[in-house]
Amino acid sequence: MRSDREAGADSFGLVSLCSIGPILAVLILGMIYNPGSTQQVSDSIPIIDNTVDLWQLFADELPTYIKEMAVSILPIIVFFGIFQLISRDINKRTLTKIGIGLIYTYVGLVLFLTGVNVGFMPAGNYLGQTIAGLSYSWIIVPIGMIIGYFIVMAEPAVFVLTKQVEDLTSGAISANAMGLSLSIGVSASVGLAMIRVLTGISILWFLIPGYAIALILTFFVPKIFTAIAFDSGGVASGPMTATFLLPFAMGACEALGGNIITDAFGIIAMVAMTPLITIQIMGLVYKIKESKLHKAMASEKLYVSLDAYDDMEIIEL
Repeated sequence: MRSDREAGADSFGLVSLCSIGPILAVLILGMIYNPGSTQQVSDSIPIIDNTVDLWQLFADELPTYIKEMAVSILPIIVFFGIFQLISRDINKRTLTKIGIGLIYTYVGLVLFLTGVNVGFMPAGNYLGQTIAGLSYSWIIVPIGMIIGYFIVMAEPAVFVLTKQVEDLTSGAISANAMGLSLSIGVSASVGLAMIRVLTGISILWFLIPGYAIALILTFFVPKIFTAIAFDSGGVASGPMTATFLLPFAMGACEALGGNIITDAFGIIAMVAMTPLITIQIMGLVYKIKESKLHKAMASEKLYVSLDAYDDMEIIEL
């Protein structure tokens, strides 16, 4: 609704702000709740011998996600219906399209969450155990980086964000550039997370310098890039990334005999951190190029004006 110069930058940042609450809540929970000794967590991989057992596994979990998605989407539908009854701003054709979209969203989320929780998470755990169990376990670092590079492209929220950024900036910040920056960032974060799994280094040695660099960059890049960067960190650590990379790290940690609680968990935080740096570096490059372009245009105008002056004929009366 706003039309001032800062309206574009203020359109982004909501996702990053929504991430602060859960982080603080869990940290406060850690201050008041003492679980005693840290226990190892093992995620058993179900053994499937035939398609009947496979279908039964999905059928058992499907009702759970049907209910969960109904509870999640119902408040949105209720509020939308109330405001539509009050304002009646949306015509019948648009209302039909929105209704069909809600149905697609509901069905898609049910199938998606059933698939990732029943099939995708065990696949990640199995791959992590198998790769880390090799005699040359260090190879999990480059393999993890390759997986991280490509898996972020499958994130639904990443597609939505990059498309919105491209539309809002009229193509000045392209979806391809955003996608490449996110892929590089997630690839680097997964590589660092795998180094943690191999060595047991504390996550604070990565998070504190990483967020310090991200905060320092905010003073040098345009505000819209800062807001987009912090939102990108939230969407990059979405359901595809979380449901595959976390079990992947847990499986690798279990195969190496490490502490799953301290070494595997935290990979999502790493994934959320690196896009803050890569997107803002992209903004810094954009700012430098824009500055050079303005200087070139200014010097070109000066050159043209001097040429016009030299060719000017002076007539004395």
